Amino acid sequence: MASSDQDLVPVLDKDGVRLTVDDAIATVTLTNPTKRNAQSPALWRALTEAGRQLPGTVRVVVLRAEGKSFSAGLDRQAFTPEGFDGEPSFVDLARGADTELDATIAEYQEAFTWWRRSDIVSVAAVQGHAIGAGFQLALACDLRVVADDVQFAMRETSLGLVPDLTGTHPLVGLVGYARALEICVTGRFVTAQEAVNTGLANLAVPAGQLDDAVRDLASAVLAAPRDAVIETKALLRGAQDRTYEEQRTAERQSQARRLRDLAGVGD
Repeated sequence: MASSDQDLVPVLDKDGVRLTVDDAIATVTLTNPTKRNAQSPALWRALTEAGRQLPGTVRVVVLRAEGKSFSAGLDRQAFTPEGFDGEPSFVDLARGADTELDATIAEYQEAFTWWRRSDIVSVAAVQGHAIGAGFQLALACDLRVVADDVQFAMRETSLGLVPDLTGTHPLVGLVGYARALEICVTGRFVTAQEAVNTGLANLAVPAGQLDDAVRDLASAVLAAPRDAVIETKALLRGAQDRTYEEQRTAERQSQARRLRDLAGVGD
């Protein structure tokens, strides 16, 4: 990241989300620190739009947030009868048809799904509180670098809800079923040391070193050939759903593609 996020002309800057692009690295920044980057349907739509506007040159996407907190989760205004201006309230959604409610939640989830696209590697830089939807947004990324003051918590169950913004699958994959269940149903904080020890975070650094650590990681990812990174990511992403023998086959097929590409031989 040769240039800082603030030095670049934004590709997108709306509803608490700013997207900037510096050659092969895109940065998505949450920009409402006065509300601890609390989330809303408008913010989720902006995140979805950011994913759609990524240029084809981008290989690494950094997700970061302004202020002391990464994201305090869903804006509590969502739980009021009025909800957000121009949006159906949660009460209205609950009273609607099942198909309508399902479609609305699916739309919200789109903000959390594109981070694992095979053609990019996404890195979340997380400081301070990452609560509920904030935790799930960090989990949406491939990699997480955290500040030593980070506090993850999944508070949905404590509110009588469930985590529904795509966070349950990666959480179980990273820390296992038993620990994921305990984290979700207790709503407790997970600190930086535990996050690293359990595989939830790749690296923890002092808060003042967070941007530099993410910059170094992005540079290391970019040092490898793009096609090899894409193939490796797809190979690893599918490993959980394959048997050992199926994974062996997938490895052979992926390697054959890479060797043919390197040799300039078509399929």
